[in-house]
Amino acid sequence: MTMFSFNRVDARPDASARNPSTAASDRQPFAVRLASDVLVASGILALFGLIAWILPAIGEPIGPKGVPSQVSTNLADLPYYALRSVFRMLVALFFSLVFTFIYGTAAARCRRLSRVLIPLLDILQSVPILGFLSATITIWMVLFPGSMLGVEAASIFAIFTSQAWNMAFSFTRSLTSEPTELDEAARSLQLTRWQRFWTLDVPNAMIPLLWNCMMSVGGGWFFLTASEMISVNNRTYALPGIGSFVAQAAAEENLAAICWAIVTMVLVVLLIDVLLWKPLTAWAEKFRITQSESAVRKTSVVLTIIRQSHIDEMVAWLFRPVGDLFDTLTRPLGRTGGRWAADVKSARSRALDVVFTVLVLAACAFGLVQLMLVIHRDAGFGELGQAFVLGMVTFLRVALLTLVCSAIWVPIGAMIGMNPRVSRFMQPIVQVLASFPSNFTFPFVTLWFVACSVDINWGSILLMALGTQWYILFNVIAGASQIPDDLREMTRSFQLGRWQRWRDLILPAVFGSWVTGGITAAGGAWNASIVSEIVSYGRHTLTASGLGAYIAEATESGNTVRTIIGVTVMSVFVVAVNRLFWNPLQRMAERRFALN
Repeated sequence: MTMFSFNRVDARPDASARNPSTAASDRQPFAVRLASDVLVASGILALFGLIAWILPAIGEPIGPKGVPSQVSTNLADLPYYALRSVFRMLVALFFSLVFTFIYGTAAARCRRLSRVLIPLLDILQSVPILGFLSATITIWMVLFPGSMLGVEAASIFAIFTSQAWNMAFSFTRSLTSEPTELDEAARSLQLTRWQRFWTLDVPNAMIPLLWNCMMSVGGGWFFLTASEMISVNNRTYALPGIGSFVAQAAAEENLAAICWAIVTMVLVVLLIDVLLWKPLTAWAEKFRITQSESAVRKTSVVLTIIRQSHIDEMVAWLFRPVGDLFDTLTRPLGRTGGRWAADVKSARSRALDVVFTVLVLAACAFGLVQLMLVIHRDAGFGELGQAFVLGMVTFLRVALLTLVCSAIWVPIGAMIGMNPRVSRFMQPIVQVLASFPSNFTFPFVTLWFVACSVDINWGSILLMALGTQWYILFNVIAGASQIPDDLREMTRSFQLGRWQRWRDLILPAVFGSWVTGGITAAGGAWNASIVSEIVSYGRHTLTASGLGAYIAEATESGNTVRTIIGVTVMSVFVVAVNRLFWNPLQRMAERRFALN
């Protein structure tokens, strides 16, 4: 019996029938269940208490001296700074999930919107966070005048822009590659849109989405320094956080403080892995599409305690009315289907397509003309040509990085994803490496480059790889873990050799995941170039020739036109590469290598 199944949507079976783990927990001794309830309740109260402790400081008024431009490097403040950073990360992750569900569903299900939303996602992921910050920091300050909440909102928004895009890519791909038999089952059951979303769409996307959530948090940590020590328009806004702590310590050449921040960061990552990621990955195993249960199940002490408590019943009791309300509201949209738009086009539908296309092209043409006028008036087209030359240099770095990282991490990721024993051992290690903000080590790397006379034009490739290689690894792990066990057994039954097994099963099965990882890794590498092509430690500053350094210098100096030019050129490069290279590979993955 398949582990991935539909719940009944009209009937209301008892809790044990809906969830076998609930029945197992009901057989636990009363003392065990009571202890689990106490532990879970204590954890929830502690979480709410920490949030209540942090919130007043987030909304405190701006003092007469304005927003601080630096933070303290007192080691006693480090735990509090780490807590503030974790809070920003989780808030940004929540909004990233909401964005992913809405944007990904619209891009996958609505034919007309997909023509705009998918290319727009390419553009959005190519815009560096400094581009978002320089354009939005004033807006956030106006929305929350006289309050630190405006700067906090800008910081959270910057972290959101480093998390949301690869999650949306992953979710969209999962929706467009749903197994045919499950789609037909949803149609046969005549599920509403809301029921299909939570019964098929989200469960089918759960494993790759979860791994991309981990990677998104890792990407957020990578850009934490730029998000908490915001330097735009000749001004610096510093927020209490571990990222700003490291930036300040690097400016003061305080290596001891940086080392303590690194130790604190490792502890934070391990704690998040134990309390959040490990329980979620163990829980998500029930969404694997397979004909037999895995011989080695992923386990988590935290998940076991939660399952032995009554928290699941409380959550169901609290959120069931909300689900029923949305189910009622979405019923007028009709019953489920593969796409919201019909495949057979009527004359009216074709006319609407033409009108929609004309409007989109007209809007793009108008925006392009206005952009060229601004560049011609304030900078000249020679500046645009220089930016394209620098963009080509950064493109070569990104291409080399993607090629090398793919050759290294695809076989390693497949091995981790297909072997539960290896996954159980390697997941915490990979999670720490991926979540650890590698730019915390940039001061040490800068000193090494200076001492060994390493050319930053080559060294920046290493710095970019430290933060972006994990996109490929995590997506390949997620893809390999979804390979059905019966296909693995079939390769053993046919006694296929190692190379044949890789050629006929593993590589085709993870190809789509590698493409998704490659797209996000390349986009992340472009983004990472703004903090990798120009690095500093105290009086030492190393600057590489490239578009990332161009944007960073323009943003910090407040040169709006150069910032616009740099962001525009970066967007053109990313979108062009995606259109010409990655998108054909993605279509081939959906057409030839989807497990449906």
